[in-house]
Amino acid sequence: MAATQSSPPERPGFDPQTGVLVPIASGLARLTAPNASPFTFTGTNTFLIGHDRIAVLDPGPDDDAHLEAILAAAGHRPIEAILLTHTHIDHCALVPRLRQRTGAPLVFGGRHRLSRPLKFLERNPFAHASDYALVPDREIKDGDRLEYGGVALSAIATPGHCANHFSFALDGTDTVLTGDHLMAWNTTLVATPDGDLAAYLASLDRLEALPQTRYIPAHGGEIADGPARVRAVRTHRLMRNGQILNALKSGPLSLSRLAERIYPDVTPRVRIGARRTLLSHLEYLESTGALRITRTPWSLRASLMER
Repeated sequence: MAATQSSPPERPGFDPQTGVLVPIASGLARLTAPNASPFTFTGTNTFLIGHDRIAVLDPGPDDDAHLEAILAAAGHRPIEAILLTHTHIDHCALVPRLRQRTGAPLVFGGRHRLSRPLKFLERNPFAHASDYALVPDREIKDGDRLEYGGVALSAIATPGHCANHFSFALDGTDTVLTGDHLMAWNTTLVATPDGDLAAYLASLDRLEALPQTRYIPAHGGEIADGPARVRAVRTHRLMRNGQILNALKSGPLSLSRLAERIYPDVTPRVRIGARRTLLSHLEYLESTGALRITRTPWSLRASLMER
């Protein structure tokens, strides 16, 4: 899931070839699901990892055609694992049916959980977009090594978009599968309480430090110079912090009024995502002592800390 169209996109030509198996590297191929939307771009990218045996990473939405495309792409190769970057339903809704058809174990970073507890009377507007019921057969930890069909992976914990998000580096190659943590077409949704900006920024640092520099995201096309994209997104997030602090110089603002100033051109369909990402920025700035958030059961206001 991406955030808003007010973020800095890189839009190289990308043909998803929906439903067609597209080779990416040795032992790695992509199938794009037919679930294009403002939050998923051209659709969720499902990846087949391995040679004679395979793992399926992020099966995607509960879609008949996509399920059959995955099974057809696997052919006679056994599917020995279903792997997830995280548990948003555009990545995992197909899991129950794929498990039923293949018997493959489910591997991911633990049950879906919020990045922080809900505040008093707070509602998580994206609760419906996550699967809280999925339980892994194997719960991976940061630094775990996995191998499927001769392809070795390192599991890299990259929380921020959500608490159980993982990226997967292909050992001995220049390639890392970044899930929703980093994409070329837009910046990632970091919607509190599901997401957390401090964790997201720390995960950007982890990603940039990897030896792999070619990033393959779960939506859209590859990022050839991954570290450069990390730096651009980090700069954008810090710029957004500056915008917020500048807007508050004229006095306290409610979340809705602040969102109108920061995201003046956002479309109604993604407005709630923009506001929750903005709230992530506010909570991050509050943690640094730059501003104060005042909450009531009916409203939220931000104001600069007095110096």
